Amino acid sequence: MADPGGAPALFGDVLARARLNWVRQMSARLGHLGYDDYRRTDAIVCRILLRGPVPIGRLGGALGVTRQAARKIVEGLEQRAYVTTARDGDDARRLNARLTSAGREYARAVVGVIEELNNALTSRVEPRQLSTAMEVLHEVISLGEDARATSL
Repeated sequence: MADPGGAPALFGDVLARARLNWVRQMSARLGHLGYDDYRRTDAIVCRILLRGPVPIGRLGGALGVTRQAARKIVEGLEQRAYVTTARDGDDARRLNARLTSAGREYARAVVGVIEELNNALTSRVEPRQLSTAMEVLHEVISLGEDARATSL
């Protein structure tokens, strides 16, 4: 693959286009299910919250973002009535996020669309190719985490 100027595409370019395409497909498929307000952070947050309430600080750690950024993501889900927040009964400093019943329905729809897209992808590539791609993407994540750790 080359860019319009004929230069070979760089890994980061392909990664960015792939992510953009994935998010567009998620949005379109969820839109067909009646969810016209998909945001790119919804998928991972919904999957995490399907397991049960999570403190916002821990959610930020799972997402690789600050507590403040996680709070903003949760507020977006709260504004759409998919999440509620409440102080922890054992530790009032802790604010827990929990899916509402509408949020659980939305989360199940999100997971269903992820499964559809994963199945579509696995039908087009060999398991070995997918495994290699996953290894590379984990290295990209690690590279970013290493850079963040050394800049602190």
